[in-house]
Amino acid sequence: MNITNKDAHVDHISQQFNAELDDILTQLMTMGGLVEQQLKDAMAALKEGDSALVQTAIKADQEVNGMEMHMDEQCTRIIARRQPAASDLRLIIAISKAVSDLERMGDEICGIATNAGKLIEEGAVDESYTQMRHISDLVATMVRDALTAFARYDADLAYEVAKRDNEVDKEYKFAMRALITQMMEDPRTIAQSMHTIWILRSLERVGDHAQNVAEHLFYLVKGVNVSHSSVEQMHATLDMDT
Repeated sequence: MNITNKDAHVDHISQQFNAELDDILTQLMTMGGLVEQQLKDAMAALKEGDSALVQTAIKADQEVNGMEMHMDEQCTRIIARRQPAASDLRLIIAISKAVSDLERMGDEICGIATNAGKLIEEGAVDESYTQMRHISDLVATMVRDALTAFARYDADLAYEVAKRDNEVDKEYKFAMRALITQMMEDPRTIAQSMHTIWILRSLERVGDHAQNVAEHLFYLVKGVNVSHSSVEQMHATLDMDT
């Protein structure tokens, strides 16, 4: 994903500092792209019954973890050397927090892939994928839009991501009730349903982390921490001056 607003942070006498800020933002987008592909592979593995894609999604987590460690070191080094203030410090802090959420998404997706592999082994792919297809599409859109919002410094799009998390939560609760009912009515489905439940839980958590990324962007653009705010409060913040 390309950065579309490179002028959003202040120009500095040191061109090297500008380059460092651009670099960590670009790396954030690269890491986000890896997570997006990891989620795509994990869900495609379940849809297609493809064990090779399961392994691809699991192995991708190692690359995501490596990027998280590298970027954490970079952000720490920039703060120590440059002692940034105001918008620059907000940028580095927001990126650092977003990186942490992306790493946690990778962990959850690794769990999705692992449980998808078990469903494939049990020959229970078709029904399980149908039950979670809608929520997985919603979550994938949240991840994509959260990253797009970060690339564009788009607080309005970040707000839309936060709103969508409520829809994911509703779909998750509906699917969980259906699975619990299914297990009660037919105990033979318990093993299959448990794998599906773990996948749904991980998808819901990926959505939560996507919302967090959107909130970090909100902090960057508006200078307001909305991590414990309602969607309505977040909407009110859109009209505030930066």
